[in-house]
Amino acid sequence: MLRGEFPDAGERTPESLREAYESELSSTVAAVGVDAVVAETDLDRETVEALAAGESPELTLEEAAAIVALDDDRPPADAVAAEARDVLLMGMTTAVLDVETLGSAIDGEMDPKTIQQKIEGRHPITLAEYARLHQAIEERK
Repeated sequence: MLRGEFPDAGERTPESLREAYESELSSTVAAVGVDAVVAETDLDRETVEALAAGESPELTLEEAAAIVALDDDRPPADAVAAEARDVLLMGMTTAVLDVETLGSAIDGEMDPKTIQQKIEGRHPITLAEYARLHQAIEERK
């Protein structure tokens, strides 16, 4: 999840992409159980149960990575989050996008400095923000 497993990201809407991420998260919660997710992450039961029920609770990339990492076939949470950020950075390189251009591509929803800080991991990025950036970058490749 979030590691290049969405080759059609540029063809989706940001909302559809976020739903795809959440579907992967929900599958992991179903596989390991709500109790395990609550015990092994910093997420509260209400958030985990909402995710399991197919709802869209607000999650950060790091929280999503913590869930993904509970799958024994996945790397640790910090590696998942780093790889997800690398997807954005490498996509920007491939698409020849800088943060100013990316800010314009998302209609100024985030200023360039904020985009840079979120992509670099210096500020939290929500799953919705990640999906918005991922989709915009992939659309321009």
